[in-house]
Amino acid sequence: MVGSADIERIIEPALQAMGYELVRVMLTGGQHRPTLQIMLERADRQAVAVEDCEAASRAVSAILDVEDPIQSAYRLEVSSPGIDRPLTRPQDFARFAGHVAKVELKLPIDGRRKFQGRLIGLENERVLIATEAGEAALPVHDILKAKLVLTDELIAAAAASQNR
Repeated sequence: MVGSADIERIIEPALQAMGYELVRVMLTGGQHRPTLQIMLERADRQAVAVEDCEAASRAVSAILDVEDPIQSAYRLEVSSPGIDRPLTRPQDFARFAGHVAKVELKLPIDGRRKFQGRLIGLENERVLIATEAGEAALPVHDILKAKLVLTDELIAAAAASQNR
């Protein structure tokens, strides 16, 4: 079966041309009826509207109909990443510095794979995070998954960015 990275390479140029940035492409559900989940945000950092998702969905559907990377029937979901969004790109860790995040690593550091704390930023391909146990430097290439934690501070920042 084709991987999410393959699909990302196929659809990303068209979405970028439309003014969107891919946050995550994930293919789940096995071979019987997989779901292709696409999270995107607007390059201008405005809120993603239903119309954005509809336009992106139509474009992606047309591309995938031609390229046909998924051999079985599948369900396509296009959405915004939401407030407590996944952090999937190195620049996300710098962009959301100051906010609380959960990070899970592929390989443990000092016996730990899971970290939660305030993002400090990105330095030399390492995510800097202030945890209760102290500051940690997590290699970007070892991050399995990461997401922002929903806090009052994050909600206030999201509301303020939409009012600009």
